[in-house]
This record gives sequence, structure tokens and C-alpha cells, in this order.
Amino acid sequence: MSICDHSTIRPVTTDDLAPIARLHEQAFGPGRFARTAYRIREGAPAISPACRVTIVDDRLIAAVGMTEITIGGTAGAYLLGPLVVAPAMSGRGHGRALVRTALGAARDAGSQLVLLVGDLAYYGHAGFAPVEPGRITLPGPVDPARLLAVELVSGAGRLFVGTVRTARV
Repeated sequence: MSICDHSTIRPVTTDDLAPIARLHEQAFGPGRFARTAYRIREGAPAISPACRVTIVDDRLIAAVGMTEITIGGTAGAYLLGPLVVAPAMSGRGHGRALVRTALGAARDAGSQLVLLVGDLAYYGHAGFAPVEPGRITLPGPVDPARLLAVELVSGAGRLFVGTVRTARV
């Protein structure tokens, strides 16, 4: 997928991991490791079939992670994030395009639901909506208003109830 003449969205490779880590450090700093969503990702594979990066002029400028999770023991879901765009490239639609592409890849990989902790004002464009309070919980503190999900299969939301865990793949 191309956003402009010089950008390409593609799956993440192992060669992308170091540049992605540098973007995370630059954008989020060391405090990112204390967040509940990061703790869920610990021990999970660094790359899943739905992870994507944006390349502009041979430089990685944005990335989105997608971690395979279970919810209440039910497989078939991803946790989206972190989404990061190089500060010099923000506001140009790269993040939104990555989210749309990653959701398509998750659907193609057989996922039924994607969960995230984020702002509805930003992620609503992709169909994310607030999770009913208490329906899905994370193993740590999360502002319930920021727990969002999108169904990739109609009606899939009712299948997922309980605590989020990393899928053991």
C-alpha cells in the first residue's frame, strides 16, 4: 500500500526490529515499559503476521505492532500497538494507513477482533469503539474509557469476555 509516491507499507521483518525500537525510544521513552499493554506483549513473538511498517525513501518512519492474544481463554484476537510514527513524519496519515493495513492483515490471518488501549478520537476512524465496562479486562491498570475494540467478523465481540493474555504461539 502506498500513501504517497515515496512510501510503502509492508510486513515487519527481523531487520526492522532495531529501527522500530529506536522509534519507540524516541517517541515514548523508558516509561513505556511500565504500561499494562507493554506487559502483555512481554514474552510474545516480536513479529506477528499483522505487524506493519511504513518505508519512505528506504527509511523506516512508522510501525504498528499486533500481538496475538487470548481473551478469557478464547483465541482469535490481536492487541494493536504500539503505533509509532517518526515525529518529523507525523500528521501526514501514515499512522492511520498503518492501522487500516494492519487490520486487513489481521483479518486475513483469521483474527476476529482487535483490541487496543488508545484514544477513540484517533482510532474511531478505523471502526474502534469502547469496550463495554467489565467485559474485557487487562492484567493491570487501564483507563476503561481507553479500552477499544473493533470486530473483524460481525458479532465476534460477544465471543470475547474475560482477561487478556498473550497467546502462546
